[in-house]
Amino acid sequence: MGHKKFRILAVSSALIVSACSFSEDSLWPSLTGEDPAATAEQAQAAQPAAANQAPAPGQPALGTGNFVPTGVTPGAPTGTFVGKKVVELRDELQRLQGNIAQQNAELQKLRGQLVGNARRYHGTIAAVNARLQVGTTPGNPILVQQFKSAQADLSRVAQDVSEMNQLAGSIGSSSTMSAFLSESAKSAFAISGAIDEDHRQLAILEDEVNRTDVLIDRLLTEVSGDVRRQTNYVTTEQANLNLMSAGIKSGEIYGGSLMNVAMANAGGGMQVSAGAPVSTANRRPLVVIRFDRNDVPYQQALYNAVSRVLEKRPDAVFDLVAVAPAAGGQARVALNSNKARRQAEGVLRSLIEMGLPPARVAVAARTSAESRTNEVHLFIR
Repeated sequence: MGHKKFRILAVSSALIVSACSFSEDSLWPSLTGEDPAATAEQAQAAQPAAANQAPAPGQPALGTGNFVPTGVTPGAPTGTFVGKKVVELRDELQRLQGNIAQQNAELQKLRGQLVGNARRYHGTIAAVNARLQVGTTPGNPILVQQFKSAQADLSRVAQDVSEMNQLAGSIGSSSTMSAFLSESAKSAFAISGAIDEDHRQLAILEDEVNRTDVLIDRLLTEVSGDVRRQTNYVTTEQANLNLMSAGIKSGEIYGGSLMNVAMANAGGGMQVSAGAPVSTANRRPLVVIRFDRNDVPYQQALYNAVSRVLEKRPDAVFDLVAVAPAAGGQARVALNSNKARRQAEGVLRSLIEMGLPPARVAVAARTSAESRTNEVHLFIR
């Protein structure tokens, strides 16, 4: 994927997170075998639940098709060899249509389950986000319990998608059977010893096989589309849950996963690696975190800064540098350097929890004569 061209406007200072103050204005603003008739009646009686029910907020739309076979026209045996073949093919078509009706009923049931489970999931995470939005204590046990409930709901959604994928495989088998019946009906016209009635019934049967084949194709296409969209949705929500877990730990709300932000703005998949760290000389850091006291609350500011970068540069990679003061003698410098590395590792863990893949961040360490306390700097590559 090609890098998007962009321009960075000059700013007066980098974002600095410390125990003293923080201003969002310091962010870079330019980072801008069944009776088919009976089965069909059952399928029609159980109208698709998902078709008449809107998906949960954030959930991709499900298909709305209801794929009920039209049935098989009966015919009287003629006593000829071809007539017997027609009876066999008609029985096979009836069984096939019975299978399709069952698969359609299963699809409608799964769609209803998907919508219901997704609604419960989104209702739970909405409650958690509302509490985080106004602020709460780190590791609030009520939010932890709600988080576990949301995890269970999303697991049920994933199970529904897995069952729908299995259904797609079953429909594929029906498609193979339909193709076999179509070829068999065509071949029967060439068998000698048939009477006009045999060919009349064969023509009707062939038309009904073809209509069934079209129905199966539409069914398989719609199920495959549902599986693809819902699979992506579950993957996205799993990343968002990971980020929510980090938010509950800190008692703050972040937003969507950083990788989801990047993917949404890139419009596709990306394979980007940070590679080896490069020199940070003469480069202005995006974020400076000063560890001048214990438990510096840098996570929200860090998330905001990186999220804004990824909105404009979805392919961005970063350099994370641990900076220790160079003053105080060799022993003191070594002690501060080790501590700065651990602090940088903590910042890296926070970025990963926020959804940024480790391959997008290169980590380095250095000392600085200008620094009076340990710092961690984040640069855009």
